[in-house]
Amino acid sequence: MTNGSDHERPFADLLLMLEEVCCDLCRFEHVSNERCAPEAVRIEREFPLGGPGAFADFRVLPPQGEPYFVEVKYGLPGDVLLRRMCSKYGPESPGATLGTKLILGVDTDEYPEWNDLREQLARGLRHGLALEIWDTPRLRSLIGKHFSTELGAINADNLLGVRQAIERAKGFFAFGGTSLERYENDTLNAQLLWHMGFWRLRQLREPGDLSAREILPPGTYRNVIVMLVDLCSFSSYVRDTPDAETIRHSLTSFYSKSHYQIVNNGGMFYQFVGDEAIGFYGLPRFDPGDPARALDTARAMLSIGQSVSHHWQSKIDRVQSAGGVHIGMAVGDLEIVSLRPFSRTHIGAIGDCINVAARLMSAAGESEIAVSNSLYWQLPPEAQADFRPLEPLDARNVGRIKAWKCPRPHDPSQGPEKDG
Repeated sequence: MTNGSDHERPFADLLLMLEEVCCDLCRFEHVSNERCAPEAVRIEREFPLGGPGAFADFRVLPPQGEPYFVEVKYGLPGDVLLRRMCSKYGPESPGATLGTKLILGVDTDEYPEWNDLREQLARGLRHGLALEIWDTPRLRSLIGKHFSTELGAINADNLLGVRQAIERAKGFFAFGGTSLERYENDTLNAQLLWHMGFWRLRQLREPGDLSAREILPPGTYRNVIVMLVDLCSFSSYVRDTPDAETIRHSLTSFYSKSHYQIVNNGGMFYQFVGDEAIGFYGLPRFDPGDPARALDTARAMLSIGQSVSHHWQSKIDRVQSAGGVHIGMAVGDLEIVSLRPFSRTHIGAIGDCINVAARLMSAAGESEIAVSNSLYWQLPPEAQADFRPLEPLDARNVGRIKAWKCPRPHDPSQGPEKDG
């Protein structure tokens, strides 16, 4: 049983959920152990390691200490696990230098000769990259410590219970209450937690002692940054994929990782429209750091798009002409409206800045970011240096747009960019 793809298939969505759980565990571990703010822990999903298809499940940048990688690998035969980890993090991997340790989430009971396999894994990593194992007992311990719930066997039903416990812990942090044990997310709290990071909600709520209903009321919001992210060649991928399960899993992967990246970089996730993700920065009030945070998110989304497309391409016969995502970003006034009277749980957004971002997204090519002129001038000077001016763009019902485009970025895992 050495076919890794056959073994991954039943675990595909399960692994996605485990990745999310481990992201939250890493964040809460640092908050607990270092007494730091949750937003101080940066997490980068699908971090590029160099080479085609080489992405870490995620990289963690704690406020204290060095960055490290996390891989969640359940259901792989031992030879496949060894080959993949050594390929990603071995001596020839340029990206492996950008972390000091590798946390590997794995069910050690699956491997009768686990001690030998662990030794081979440790020997196969680049020098200086420590190996730390999160086996099932370790996961159970961390989940119990941070989320006051028990994890039984690794299956969908049990992980759904863990997710509910995590959402309860996030809700308690965001909205407060008498105790974690007594706290329950109501419909509005749960919806706000879908749109924004739990620490972001606490930041918004605490200064004015706001209720959940007062955090994002309908109204006009100024200087909001809109980010539209779209999968390249999506229709072609769907047309050339005979297996509907592959389509569903690829989209779920894109949705899950995109949503996580937007809210965990301090933005507001708005909605998915087909293969497109929409996020806002600067709601409900603009902060000078929002443009840089939005651009940082956009760059992380490029890696997510590349990873999703590479995995999808590996499952089909026909080679696609493009992959990854293209991104449009603009800034302007936004109207937040209720989708039914007096509702805060169902909201919509309208504004020219959404239309401008959509036009800019169309002008961006594979793994490119296009931004409006007004947003360009809000970016830090070092970020502006990466952009080049575009010819004015015609936008329906908007007029001609002056804009800037960042070409496909240099992969930092490849070392310094060479002249010429």
